[in-house]
Amino acid sequence: MSELVLYQNQDGLARLTLNRPERHNALVPELLDALADALARAHGEAPRALLLDANGRSFSTGGDVAGFYHTPREQRRDYAHHVVGRLNDVILALLTLPCPTVVAVHGTVTGGSLGLVLGCDIAVAGPRASFAPWYTVVGYSPDGGWTALMPERIGRARALDIQLLNRRVSAEEAHRIGLVQHLVNEGEEQDQALALARRLCRAQPSSVRHTLALTRPDPHRVRAALDDERQHFLEQIDSDEADSGMADFLAR
Repeated sequence: MSELVLYQNQDGLARLTLNRPERHNALVPELLDALADALARAHGEAPRALLLDANGRSFSTGGDVAGFYHTPREQRRDYAHHVVGRLNDVILALLTLPCPTVVAVHGTVTGGSLGLVLGCDIAVAGPRASFAPWYTVVGYSPDGGWTALMPERIGRARALDIQLLNRRVSAEEAHRIGLVQHLVNEGEEQDQALALARRLCRAQPSSVRHTLALTRPDPHRVRAALDDERQHFLEQIDSDEADSGMADFLAR
């Protein structure tokens, strides 16, 4: 198996690339473990900036519904505990890096994968990027910061509208409401994000650290909110509603 997350650190810029393109970088345990390990390495190396991007047609399509559904019901809570818990670890690792983080988004972002975007300081997206929750269709409870981080980013009423109605948010709307900060031409997502990350590497590091410390969400609050998300997810994944929702979703 190829590396699920590629890592390089050159001239003070760390770059992490999701590398499971044949499965749209779905958040299976192995990919999340690899991403957590890469972020731990970045914490240790203390880069001046970090870029997160992805190979393939989609940035990431969230949790693998088939993985949840085909896990025996008596083991499903343990599986979910690991997947959602590991995703929470990744989000918190991004939020607590002592350097600015930039994410390049292209194609589809669904479910918990939004947490990888919300965990970064600056998001760059192409015109075909889109964001959708799917929780109320599949029968899950929200994870990945949809409740812990998204309302602070775009407003509580707007976040509820998107989640309850399972609305697909286009790149244009995401830029307009502040979910992403830079909307670029198709095919330029990674290059433009890389240019921003390199620009951040040239900024005064102490000034950047103070700005991050004063502006980022409080990690203690976020940790508690993500823990709540995981607890609700564990309760819902063990329900008949989730069973039928996943079955209907996979049958499409």
